[in-house]
Amino acid sequence: MSTQTSIFQNGAISPEFIAKCITELQSQIRVGGHDIFLGQVRADEKEGKKVGAIVYTAYEEMANKKAHEIAEKAVADHGLSSLQIYHSLGEVKAGEICLFVFASAPHRKEVFVGLNQAVEALKAELPVFGKEVWSDASSTWKVNQ
Repeated sequence: MSTQTSIFQNGAISPEFIAKCITELQSQIRVGGHDIFLGQVRADEKEGKKVGAIVYTAYEEMANKKAHEIAEKAVADHGLSSLQIYHSLGEVKAGEICLFVFASAPHRKEVFVGLNQAVEALKAELPVFGKEVWSDASSTWKVNQ
């Protein structure tokens, strides 16, 4: 993983931030492949209501520690050059990016498998919680799928 200390960004993760991260890795000339996962807030529908946003909260210290463990395992298991993880805190509207995971490796096969391992572990183990805000202004805690 990079020297990143916190995975958290306030609000949505912007396309400009994602582009900046990609640009910074162009100097790593021993890397042959990059792979990116972008998690986006869906406008799910239920009982005639639509999700307009998700408000994310977390046990930040615990989540940062767990994210670093997940990244280190993916790097070690698949020979990745780096793995960066960014997750939103606060409100993220439907259509906006809430999770950005960026993996790099000397070869493409390793980067695909390593990124998938990390994303699945993050969804299952990261102590981050989302409250869905519905079109009628009600809210419910989200269950990860």
